[in-house]
Amino acid sequence: MNSKRLQGIASLITINNKVIDIGTDHGYLPIYLVKEKNFKNVACSDISLDVLEGTKKNIQKYNLESKIAVYLSDGFINLPKTYDTAVLSGMGFYTIKKILEYNKLPRELIICCHNNLDMLRSFMQKIGYKIIKEVVVYEKGKYYVIIKYQKGIDNLTIEEIKFGKNYDYHYLNYLKEKYQKLKIEQNISKYDKLIKELQAFIEKIPD
Repeated sequence: MNSKRLQGIASLITINNKVIDIGTDHGYLPIYLVKEKNFKNVACSDISLDVLEGTKKNIQKYNLESKIAVYLSDGFINLPKTYDTAVLSGMGFYTIKKILEYNKLPRELIICCHNNLDMLRSFMQKIGYKIIKEVVVYEKGKYYVIIKYQKGIDNLTIEEIKFGKNYDYHYLNYLKEKYQKLKIEQNISKYDKLIKELQAFIEKIPD
């Protein structure tokens, strides 16, 4: 329960909101929200019955069966009620996009996407969500970008779509090193442009 990523996600959820963890896997987030943050209305779901069996065992271990609802559901499709906040973490962009192609989404979404963050930011803006806060956590040798969205109009710049609104120097410099490495490995000129754009973006970040 000491995961920095889990704590980062929890820190972005509005207090007292009704929360659903979509694709919950082990159920660690809802357990943490109830046990450590004293949330009163928490649920989790997954598309896999086998996964949910493990989730239920974890919830039982902490005697939280009466406080965390567990649903077998394909995204939002089979949920019996609505929630203020939905968390989608541990998935790739295309899986998240498919889940969010639903006509009754909550006002608040917390998303930790494993790839194609530029495509995620562009998609979320298109479907009417704005970035409230974007944070980066570093855990077990990997960076995780966690974004809090609320319904609203966003007007992200091209650079913000590509690089985000987290303004984390360590992460942005990691991105630059990644692009430089890919440029050498793949010998593709597009990385020259990305590196220049990212450097200019870093230089514009206020102290």
